[in-house]
Amino acid sequence: MNTPETPSVMLKSLRHDLRLIAGLIAENCRVLDVGCGDGALLDYLVNHKGSDARGIELSQNGVNACVSRGLSVIQGDADTDLLDYPEQAFDYVVLSRTLQATRQPEVVLSNLVRIGKHALVSFVNFGHWKKRIELLFRGRFPVNGQMVNWYNSQDIHPCTILDFVMICKNLGLTVEEAMTVDSQGTKKTISTNGISANLCGEQAIFLLSRERF
Repeated sequence: MNTPETPSVMLKSLRHDLRLIAGLIAENCRVLDVGCGDGALLDYLVNHKGSDARGIELSQNGVNACVSRGLSVIQGDADTDLLDYPEQAFDYVVLSRTLQATRQPEVVLSNLVRIGKHALVSFVNFGHWKKRIELLFRGRFPVNGQMVNWYNSQDIHPCTILDFVMICKNLGLTVEEAMTVDSQGTKKTISTNGISANLCGEQAIFLLSRERF
């Protein structure tokens, strides 16, 4: 019989951005994870934070992995299927390292803060100095992951931290908290303008909400 993993073990096994996202989610909340992958974050939230958590995942392999964990996940597309959810149906809506793969980032972000009281968004920062050097000296557009080229990458809308701050302003979103995390898991808080973080931050995590009228 397999021994259940302790909260600390499960937390350490999460990707760095997911670990920080998990820490920002209060206990016993309703959570929707959009683009939930294999369900690692959902699994942690359900078992160790008492969350009423469910997910949407585009890939069939991801859905199968989530179902095998006993998680409530459906196959769906962030660009179209978020429209089916009612306003403030969740306390938190998570979109981790998925925004750059959406066709309509503005629409997706608007839906996140519509159906959730808070939205948690993480993304790879294409303004990081390593990616700038790669473009400068190699003359090729930087991509995420190995064995991926610009023509078969899912990153159709890569952005920088400054780009993301601008889209939040354009949409009238409130940035409640923002931070960067590097490949070692080191966290740094982002200042209001984000200029320094845009150069030095490898990944960014934003906690967002919209003004309620």
